[in-house]
Amino acid sequence: MKICLIGDVGVGKTSLIRRYVLDVFDDKYIATIGTKVTKKEIEVKNPESGAPSRIMLLVWDIMGQPSFREVLREAYFYGVEGALAVCDVTSKESLGELRYWIKAMTSTTGKVPIVFLGNKCDLREETRVPYQDLEVFAKKHDSPALLTSAKTGYNVEQAFATLVDMLLNPK
Repeated sequence: MKICLIGDVGVGKTSLIRRYVLDVFDDKYIATIGTKVTKKEIEVKNPESGAPSRIMLLVWDIMGQPSFREVLREAYFYGVEGALAVCDVTSKESLGELRYWIKAMTSTTGKVPIVFLGNKCDLREETRVPYQDLEVFAKKHDSPALLTSAKTGYNVEQAFATLVDMLLNPK
């Protein structure tokens, strides 16, 4: 299953992937150049039989810089089955920018399952995006919203599990 993370530069997309796949966090910021694909094999219950099945997730990470959005968009989004749309709860602008990312993605993929994430929820004192705002934004896209922290691991597994569940059990 090809899934991608979308959102502006610095919202924590790479950190979320590293926490999910390797269970590590590094607070040294290094911007993603181009795209990076990370694999993770997971076990899920087959929706029809209930038997355990193994799925290979291909998790695509893209640089968030606006200048590269158009250049990489089609190749990045081609074949995507679902996405995690990530904003930084300490940046109100990063939530608004998700409109661009969703439009860019759906122009290539059509409508796909999306889970909206408010990352960096461990920075409570600096929060500028209340959970309610994230939830309202997500509901406009018939999608769930979760607060996450790549630093602490809070809801990271849940974010990916929610997306996989949406992919395996479409409404």
